[in-house]
Amino acid sequence: MRNRVLIGAVTGVAAVALVAACSSSKSSDDKGGSTGGNGGGGSKVTLKFQSLAFQKPTVAAVKKIVSDWNAAHPNIQVQYSEGSWDSVHDQLVTQFEGGTAPDVIHDEAADISGFIQQGYLADLSGDLPADVKSSVPQGVWDTVSADGKIYAAPTLLQSYVVMANTDLLKRDGITVPDGATLSWDDFQAMAKKATSGGTYGLGWGLKSPTATILSLSLNFDGKYFSGSGQDAKVDVGDNEKQVPQRIHAMAYDDKSIAPVTLTQSGTDILPGFYAGKYAMVVEGNYAAQQITEEAPKSFHWAVLPPLTGTSSNQAADPQTLSVAQSSKHVKEATEFVSYFMQAQNLAAVGQGDWLIPTTQSARDAINQATGGASGWTQTLKGASSQVAAAFQAATNYPRWKDQIATPAFQQYLANKMSVDDLAKKLTSGWGDVNQ
Repeated sequence: MRNRVLIGAVTGVAAVALVAACSSSKSSDDKGGSTGGNGGGGSKVTLKFQSLAFQKPTVAAVKKIVSDWNAAHPNIQVQYSEGSWDSVHDQLVTQFEGGTAPDVIHDEAADISGFIQQGYLADLSGDLPADVKSSVPQGVWDTVSADGKIYAAPTLLQSYVVMANTDLLKRDGITVPDGATLSWDDFQAMAKKATSGGTYGLGWGLKSPTATILSLSLNFDGKYFSGSGQDAKVDVGDNEKQVPQRIHAMAYDDKSIAPVTLTQSGTDILPGFYAGKYAMVVEGNYAAQQITEEAPKSFHWAVLPPLTGTSSNQAADPQTLSVAQSSKHVKEATEFVSYFMQAQNLAAVGQGDWLIPTTQSARDAINQATGGASGWTQTLKGASSQVAAAFQAATNYPRWKDQIATPAFQQYLANKMSVDDLAKKLTSGWGDVNQ
């Protein structure tokens, strides 16, 4: 999910580390015992919470959650600080090694796997209440669990969706799909037919292609990884080749993808979408916010049903809230995490970020608040096909993604290597970063 939020402003590592390094109050294990939810007698606890929210509505929603918690829990106070998605991994490495990690940590499932294996995150299994555990599908819990223990609460999800200029589709005699799913074959046929009159059928911002390709490859049971931790292995077979080959065929055989978009970000291609340069785009569902706010009033668009191969599965890489193992207040920090997971809170941050809450009650709250407009109906349905992905259990996945996979996919999509060479590069590169 981090690919979606890299547009956020960068917060200095030193500033975040300084805030996180501030001393905590006495533990609930000290004399006076736990302060409990009602803030009764006992020592006062201060929790450091490093949030990565950066969109104005989301920052406001998170700060309100903290404020409401503090008002209701005078003896368990949460201090809010801002981190950055751009540098959170390196920040946390420094903080964990230096013993200055915040009590409550905002991150994503794909990034915390290594921290779990290194023992930096607390086991929340015994302190999360039953209603929180039952409110999230097991497939999503699997992304934040190891050896039967839960190391984070999953909060928000994103999915990759097709968004269409409905006027352009109708111009070319293409019926706007409204079924439960959209097959890849039909999607490719639509893009080819919509490539006419100077308009490409599709714009696809694949400057950073790895997360998109690995997630959508689950449509064809393409896993890329097997095993876990340091023992994980990369294998690129026919299933894994499906999505990159289909994108490549659309670009170079059908010529239905605008070539320049393959080197642009998802945000970069949106002005061309508004201008009618391409009839469809593939985006993280959060792009609906930007379209709603920026597109001309005369621009008619829709979110299409989920892309489907043998399934509609995509990688569940939720944003997460964890508790540092080094925290002196694991129980109290987990209480705050559970409070954050309440339906009204998740709905507020989900609507602010235009991301999918992990709980049905929060999704229902957003659907009621929005009436399903601006793509919310299709977006919220995407939660049902989110599953744990094998790459999330691989310790060195972040390094492989940045150093090996992204440049390899970029070369393949630039038509500078064959799919077999791509497979070899991805496989041998894993050995290089996993030594």
